[in-house]
Amino acid sequence: MNLCTIPMAVEDPDGDQRWMSIHNRFLSETREKDADVIFIGDSIIQALQHTDVWNEWFAPLHCLNFGIHRDQVQNVLWRIQNGELDHVKPKVIVLHVGTNNHSNSPEEIVNGITEIIKIINEKHSNAYVVVPTLLPRGQYPNPIREKLSQANDLIKKQISQMPKVEVVVIDNGFVQPDGTISHHDMYDYLLLTNAGCRKAFEPVYEMLLQLLNEDEPDKELT
Repeated sequence: MNLCTIPMAVEDPDGDQRWMSIHNRFLSETREKDADVIFIGDSIIQALQHTDVWNEWFAPLHCLNFGIHRDQVQNVLWRIQNGELDHVKPKVIVLHVGTNNHSNSPEEIVNGITEIIKIINEKHSNAYVVVPTLLPRGQYPNPIREKLSQANDLIKKQISQMPKVEVVVIDNGFVQPDGTISHHDMYDYLLLTNAGCRKAFEPVYEMLLQLLNEDEPDKELT
């Protein structure tokens, strides 16, 4: 499968044009709102916007959330190629996608993420890209979880070497010693609870603070 090509049918995965309607709403937001940080990706990103963590940590940093439920790598690539990062000048773009690419190999997933980052760099050469690692999923050990773990190993090796890209490890502490994931962290063993969000996204928040403050001039003492 070529991850750089999105089949037209994927634009309407639910048969009611919601996917394209959401994309068009994001296009409107790029023209109406200024953002220092743009989150873009899948349901992990979409659900984050509806948590206390978003309101407490990320909303004050002037963030936009361009997450869409069930999106795969090729969906996000298409969205970026079709305007979602135009008309904006973010300092940081947070990219999380890949957990839904069940039919692809870890190598294909990471190659797709790499392609997205290249397009981002073409549009915003001065912006940092923050790539949180992919979260484990499923209450018990399963092939998809293992595939995502392998993809994370490749992300750490390959993507972390790209210029102005910061890989942030967010998948630690979710798999318990017996191999299970608690519903206290992921209520459906995929999407995060408020407690799970704090565990996963605190290092992302700390990275954003570091990057956003990097170019701030030191205040003179009076």
